[in-house]
Amino acid sequence: MPFYVSPEQAMKDKADYARKGIARGRNSVVVTYDEGILFVAPNPSSALHKVSEIYDRIAFAAVGRYNEYENLRVAGVRFADTRGYQYAREDVTARGLANWYAQVLGSIFTESNKPYEVELVVAEVGDAPDEDQMYRITFDGSVADEHGFVAMGGQAEQVAGVLKERYSAGMSIEAALGAAIAALSGQGNGDRGEINGGQLEVAVLARGRVHRTFRRIQGARLEELLSQARSGGAGKAAGGKGAKGGAAAEAGDTGDTAAGEPSPGDGTAP
Repeated sequence: MPFYVSPEQAMKDKADYARKGIARGRNSVVVTYDEGILFVAPNPSSALHKVSEIYDRIAFAAVGRYNEYENLRVAGVRFADTRGYQYAREDVTARGLANWYAQVLGSIFTESNKPYEVELVVAEVGDAPDEDQMYRITFDGSVADEHGFVAMGGQAEQVAGVLKERYSAGMSIEAALGAAIAALSGQGNGDRGEINGGQLEVAVLARGRVHRTFRRIQGARLEELLSQARSGGAGKAAGGKGAKGGAAAEAGDTGDTAAGEPSPGDGTAP
């Protein structure tokens, strides 16, 4: 007969295992700003993404084991595409997707010998800042409704502490990026003075865009934002000419989902 292990001990061992796996990766942050939602993740790879589009106004960010959260991302795209096709595009929401992810991760954590070593954020940009939605889903299927910012990873509490000091509602994209870099730099994600665009994966859900709001920020535009954030542009109040100019430039960014990724909502199978 197999050795007996109490359910409490089995759940504790699974949780410890998952936390250790997540802690081996780098932290990521999601921050709201005046014109949308910003995603920032240390990621030197240009092919393996931690942040991706799910649907028209919904994006997905993750930390942990890549092959596991990539499977979840593809499954989420299929779920959103199917629901939007069967009903209406407006019926695909971040809340519904977060609840679905919670059910999947909860079942895996309870029934599988090995839990997924992942932590997810599903975000949806609204027509107004107070309509933005962000949900954090942990490896055991727990869901938390977050406001303002979210930190993921093994040192999420420390990163969130820095963000709490620097975050303010209605901040510009430069200010949001500066706060994100400061939080990530202080937790072993690299020295702030050495961080450049090649070490970061940055994307936004831009409120002003029509239909598909997800855009990646890279190349010259990303370097410009990093320069402004470091030179003091992060301290400017939102709503000024600089913030509007940044939003307009970002809205015109030509970066899109990476080649080879599914195109949510266009009928293409992921």
